[in-house]
Amino acid sequence: MFKFIYEKIRSKRLYLRIFSYTFVTKIFVVANLLAHNSYLEMIKPTDSELEILAYLWHNGPSTVRQVHEHLAQTKDAGYTTTLKLMQIMHEKGLLSRTEESRSHLYTALVDEEETQQSLLGRFVETTFRGSAARLVMQALGNHETSAEELDEIRQLLNNLETNR
Repeated sequence: MFKFIYEKIRSKRLYLRIFSYTFVTKIFVVANLLAHNSYLEMIKPTDSELEILAYLWHNGPSTVRQVHEHLAQTKDAGYTTTLKLMQIMHEKGLLSRTEESRSHLYTALVDEEETQQSLLGRFVETTFRGSAARLVMQALGNHETSAEELDEIRQLLNNLETNR
């Protein structure tokens, strides 16, 4: 894998010098991105990271202060904790950061729907051995389902059968 990266870099006449551990980490990220089809297959956002992503998906580019004020409504988190977490997410490639005066604006780099599909796919694979039917039966068996929800499920099944 690294030979491939080296050849790609060499073919473009780019020369790299390793300056820090962070740079080496980024090289590993690039290598894994090339090996996987999706960045989200490799990176698993934590629950706290998902809360931040959800806020950014809903509200768009935001400062750390805006995100922190939202998170502080539901949990006890310090500003510096939110800042550090968003810096880590930036290094992971989950967020982009642009400077605007003294504050930074953070934007989600991962798509909401793609993230949900990746997390659900991983959940189904690990918890239900890849069986979507087991997931649906478990969900319907443990949850009181309304008539409207059952109609939506029937419609979805009909659409799936029609498109096959």
